[in-house]
Amino acid sequence: MAVIQELIRKENDGTISFGNYKLEAKSKVSDFEHEGDIYKVKTYKKITKLERNGMFVYESVPGTAVFHMDQRENELCFEVTGEDTAQITLELEAEKEYEIYKNDSLLGEMKTNLGGKLIFSVELDEEKNDYIKVVKL
Repeated sequence: MAVIQELIRKENDGTISFGNYKLEAKSKVSDFEHEGDIYKVKTYKKITKLERNGMFVYESVPGTAVFHMDQRENELCFEVTGEDTAQITLELEAEKEYEIYKNDSLLGEMKTNLGGKLIFSVELDEEKNDYIKVVKL
């Protein structure tokens, strides 16, 4: 499946895409500007990590490719692909309840910790993108 050759890019719909899980060596892009925010991405086979304005946003172990990430007030959506089951960590609002969906099927409800981290695993198949939606309750 596709990866982001340029490591991070702006999409025509106003979202961003990032990550290349096919890389053997760590690669990064810093100071990527999008809608007034500054992004930094680090990615390769073992990990993909995104920061916005110096703050943690997304991490997957092993690495993934993320397409059309869109964060709104109460919802975070993106498509993700990778070679294997990935543990995904998101930075959200601290101590809040969230529903996690994969391809419109509810995976479950989780509460973020004091730091706002939400951690879950998804089985991925590099032949397709899976649609992930996280909704604050």
